[in-house]
This record gives sequence, structure tokens and C-alpha cells, in this order.
Amino acid sequence: MATQTPFSFLEDFLQKLPFPSMQPPDWAVEEAQQRIVLLLNHVLMQETEAMSRLARQKGRVLLVQWRSFNFKLQATPAGLLDLAHADCRPDLVLTVTDESPLALAQAALRGDKPAVRIEGDVQLAAEVNWLTEHVRWDMEEDLSRVIGDVPAHTLSQAAQALAQGLRQLLAKTSAFVPGKTAT
Repeated sequence: MATQTPFSFLEDFLQKLPFPSMQPPDWAVEEAQQRIVLLLNHVLMQETEAMSRLARQKGRVLLVQWRSFNFKLQATPAGLLDLAHADCRPDLVLTVTDESPLALAQAALRGDKPAVRIEGDVQLAAEVNWLTEHVRWDMEEDLSRVIGDVPAHTLSQAAQALAQGLRQLLAKTSAFVPGKTAT
């Protein structure tokens, strides 16, 4: 008999959700995408090398897909990102192959990248890979601008401890899943 983890029920529930029929209105999707672009540009502006690499790809369109969700971005001459028009043909398509939201969250907590199918321009794919490898958001620095250095550092330490605890919990629960090993 297969041993189930405490997350098995949640996994089954998430897999059965009818995501396509639960699509939010177009205006909400566009607004959420605009906010994500603002966040990505904020992070990019902290790395001049990232901006110069992205500027060399100006006008190129990247399509990121997962399940029924997609996100089309275009590199700007300033080395930032903008939402691409819906009719733009993508130069690069990145499709997240793992369908499970829980598995994606677990991989993110472990610090792993999701499995991605890559189709299209090799040079643009290399630049996107460089960005994912080298650009990091210093959340503690941004938080310190709002609440000060000491509280930001304290919150950052607490978040790191929480993330470490979640990683340990995932490692223990994955030991109970048949066919999976603890990491």
C-alpha cells in the first residue's frame, strides 16, 4: 500500500481544479502582468550588466507558458521588459512542463528551477538563462528603504528560517512518497 504524505490531498485537489474555467477577467490578467513587469524591471535596474544584455535583444519577444496561463514579454532598447502585443510572434517560447502547482512550489522552496521546454532563438534563450542565473532580487535592501535596516534584517532572517524549516519538512515528507527520495 502506498504511503501518502500530508500534501497528497492538497495535490489531488489542485490537480482537479478547472483552471481554464476559472480564468479571471482580461483586465485583471493584464493588470497583474503589468505589476509583474514592474517588479522584473525593478530587479533588472539593479544590475547594469543584465540591462545591457537585454538591450542587445531589443524588440525580441519571449512567451512564457504554464498550463492555460501565458505571458508575452518584449525587450526594450533601454534593457528592460514590456508587455508584448498579443499579435507579436514570439522569438522564444518557454513552456513550464510540470503541471502541478504544488510540485512547482516545492521545487521553488528547494531552490530548484522548474523543468522548461525551450523553443526558438538560441541566443535569446542563452541571455534569458544568464539572467535567471545571475540576477537576484535583494528584498532585504528594498525593505530597508521602507522600514529601516534593523527591522528589514530581522524580517529577512525570520523569512530565511521559515524557508529552511519548510525545506526540511519537504525533505521529510518526500521520504514517504513512493519513488521519491529525500534531498
